[in-house]
Amino acid sequence: MADLTVVIMTKNEENNLRKCIESFRGIASRFVVVDSYSTDSTVALARELGADVYENPWVNYATQFNWALEHTQITTAWTMRMDADEELMPELAQEIEKRLDELPAEVTGVELKRRIYFLGRFIAHGGIYPTWVLRIFRTGKGECEQTLMDEHILLKEGRAVQFSCDFIDNNTKDIAWWIQKHNWYSDREVADYLEKQRQLAENDVIRPRLFGSQAERKRWIKYMFYYKTPLMRRAHWYFIYRYFIRLGFLDGKAGLIYHFLQGYWYRFLVDAKLYEYQEGLAPLKDSRDLKA
Repeated sequence: MADLTVVIMTKNEENNLRKCIESFRGIASRFVVVDSYSTDSTVALARELGADVYENPWVNYATQFNWALEHTQITTAWTMRMDADEELMPELAQEIEKRLDELPAEVTGVELKRRIYFLGRFIAHGGIYPTWVLRIFRTGKGECEQTLMDEHILLKEGRAVQFSCDFIDNNTKDIAWWIQKHNWYSDREVADYLEKQRQLAENDVIRPRLFGSQAERKRWIKYMFYYKTPLMRRAHWYFIYRYFIRLGFLDGKAGLIYHFLQGYWYRFLVDAKLYEYQEGLAPLKDSRDLKA
């Protein structure tokens, strides 16, 4: 068993939480669930699965995760962030158990590969896979950057290494919920775009660098290239790039739905709301808890 605490944020995740926790196959020392007042059986299920449950009002992911780091008495050597709709592949569970506690002292973080499943299909094309994210860090050596969208764990010191196996992002909720969630995300995306202009001058966010890490490169493309192309048109171009140039069409019918909704509809919706705000037709919305 690894000397590891897994922190999971939840809100109405009764359909996902069991597969998330059980995917660890007993290798984690402790599970912490921080719930933002679910109305389903999430809390009862978390306790049934052996997790320590805390409740805290939702502000945003970064605030909730950092609250968990400060208030849930994590004493293990390592801390891991997981979403309830994510799960470890068996090979990754074995890799964590075998390698984590043997890492040298100067290594304070571990990056993992995320593979997205949509409508039961692995989305392997369109530039979606592999996505590297830092999810494990030595306790006290990491925290979540304060940003509204695409938040990352930042290391306070040391360096990160990469593990070779994957974890899965596979939400079992339906398309109607997915659209509702991304409509809510689009409000956050507009607010995040406006706020990022200020944050980029500070040191509490991932810096956009073309030749940096994958996260830094993606942020450079997003804020230094994508958002500097014409409003509305960029959603068309982005979909063409993902679906045709990056071979998204190879992901089948599920891939077509995913790349269209996530790579075109969602990006166009963000632009429409940004236009609405810039033209003074609607105020900037205060993004609150997702009503799932």
